[in-house]
Order: sequence, then structure tokens, then C-alpha cells
Amino acid sequence: MSLLQRLGLAIGKPPPKEPIRPEQVTALKTALNRCRDVAMRAQRMHRTLMSGVAVLMLALGFVLGTYREPIKQKVATLLSPLGLADTPRDVEAAYAAFEKGSYEKTLEIVRPLAENGDPRAQSLLGRLYYRGRAVRQDQVEALKWFRRAADQGDAIAQFNLGVMYSEGQGVPQDNAESAKWYRLAADQGNPQAQYNLGLWYAQGAGGTPDNVQAYMWFNLAAARFPPGDTRGRSLAASSRDAVATDMTSEQIAQAQKLARDWQPK
Repeated sequence: MSLLQRLGLAIGKPPPKEPIRPEQVTALKTALNRCRDVAMRAQRMHRTLMSGVAVLMLALGFVLGTYREPIKQKVATLLSPLGLADTPRDVEAAYAAFEKGSYEKTLEIVRPLAENGDPRAQSLLGRLYYRGRAVRQDQVEALKWFRRAADQGDAIAQFNLGVMYSEGQGVPQDNAESAKWYRLAADQGNPQAQYNLGLWYAQGAGGTPDNVQAYMWFNLAAARFPPGDTRGRSLAASSRDAVATDMTSEQIAQAQKLARDWQPK
């Protein structure tokens, strides 16, 4: 046999095997048992976790299915003052239909939204009942919807509640309650509420006339009525000037400062 052949056989020949000692077999079995125990514990934990997740998802699904609308309403109420809550497009469509005189269409859109807690829809539904548009005129029903919207901060509903308490419509006439709702709407910048609050102070509906407060609110209303509402602007300005005839220059200066410092809430 050649040297190359002998080298090839030597290279290809596997090295001799050492005998396996008993202690090695024992260690290997112990390691395998540990691995098996770990795997079984992990499997049990996985099953427990998945069962918990499944129960949680079933419970969450039940809650969201049963209380979806109340949860949605509550979130909208909390976000509204921050300007983070989206106004449903259907409400805008309802207001557009109302302005066009399509009261049946307005009612069709707005009622389910109002029943689900939307304050603007509630306010508009109250106006339908107040005026008797597409429904029988009903001051009690109008008051109900105005109050629901007003309690959520809708300025138009707050103003309308002020009118109803001032006139005794659907409720006993109450000047103090009227001023309360006018003030809430006026503080948000509603010019009609600001004008009516000015009248309230000028007439002394609370007991004694207050020309400084009357002048302030008339002045604010004259500036905040839309440019297209020339009647409202003119009425507020003329009322302010009429009150000023009974005021001293110091009182006028005080009222003007109050108007300048005023910020909507």
C-alpha cells in the first residue's frame, strides 16, 4: 500500500470512541427532566394567560356592546369643553335642514342623535318643540330638551331656558333662574344672551337696576352680534347709549373696563 493510500485511510478513519461513564448518563437525564419541567410550566402559564385574555375580551365585548352609547356620550361630554370631541356630521346636516325650513328632515335626523345624548341635537330638538315645527308645539317637551342640552354646556339651549323662565313658558316665571341661564350663555359669548342679560340689569329684574353691568353687557353684545345682524348690533348699541344717559363718566369708564377685561368661558 502506497504512502498516499495509508494517509487517506488514516484521515478518513474516525477517532476511537471513549466509553460513556454512568455519571454522564445520570447528568444527562437530570438535565432532560429539568427541561421537560420548565416546558410544562411554560405551557401551563400560556394556557392560563390565554384563558384570562379570552375572559377579559368576552367581558369587554359585553360591556362595549351593552354600554356603547353611554360610554360614547360620557367621553364626548368630557372632551367637549376641551374642543377635542368631534361634532357628528349628521348634526350639521340637521342644522342645515332647519335653516332651509325642512323641519321634517330636521326631526328625522336630530331625534335619534338627541336621544343618544348629543347636546347640539338636543338643543335643536328643543327648538322644534318650542316653535311647533314638524311636531306639536309643546313647551314642556321643549324645556326638557333645552335643559338636557344646557346641562352639557350648549349656549343656545341655555339662552332659550333663560327666555322660558323669564316669560314663564312651561315653568313658573322666575327672574333669578332666568338670569342664571342668561349668564351661563353670555359667559360663552352668546350675543343674544348678553343683550338679554343687559336688559335684566337695566330693568332691575333682580331688585335694583345696575347700569354698570347693563352697559357692559350691551357693549359686549353690540360687538359680538354677527356683522350681518345689523338689527341686533344696532339694538344693543342704542340700549347701551340709553343706559349711559343715567350714568356718570366714572361709571361709564368702569363699565368699559369690565367689557375690555371680559373673556369668554
